[in-house]
Amino acid sequence: MIILYGILAIIVVMLLLGVKIYNDMVRLKNQMQEAWSDIDVQYKRRFDLIPNLVETVKGYAKHENTIFTQVVELRNQANSTTSLIEKDKAEAGISLGLNKLFALAENYPDLKASANFIDLQKNLTDIEEQIQNARRYYNGVTRDYNTKIQSFPDSFVAGLFHFTQAEFLKLESDAEKQPTKVSF
Repeated sequence: MIILYGILAIIVVMLLLGVKIYNDMVRLKNQMQEAWSDIDVQYKRRFDLIPNLVETVKGYAKHENTIFTQVVELRNQANSTTSLIEKDKAEAGISLGLNKLFALAENYPDLKASANFIDLQKNLTDIEEQIQNARRYYNGVTRDYNTKIQSFPDSFVAGLFHFTQAEFLKLESDAEKQPTKVSF
């Protein structure tokens, strides 16, 4: 009888450990989804400011239409994607386009002095910083989640409930890693 109680105690402890492991994985997965949502909110803030910035710069630099068109196309492309990774890639393209737009402003002293442009530039710079912070947080939670589902004995529970590895957000192209260069 004592052996039976011992076996039952071991089974109960293993079940409780399995439940704790499962709950930890669910918590980390939800934190990852929340982190992505935070990134998406920052993308939306930037998305809403882009038309104002483009219109402000257009007033000063009427003959620079290719950059304006590129930024608007990138904005529309980012808005039409549904995959997290694809959306992040498209948003990285927007960052590059905005850098070109800011570099363009360097050639127009009146534009650089415009209070509207300065405010928009400050807001977009702040949003870019918030996006980077949110991306770092997402990658940190993703690291914790991936470590959890790959670690022993958690990997057994992860396999049983079909938890799969999540992708990190990263710079996809060499162009994103380089400073923006604008030539006229």
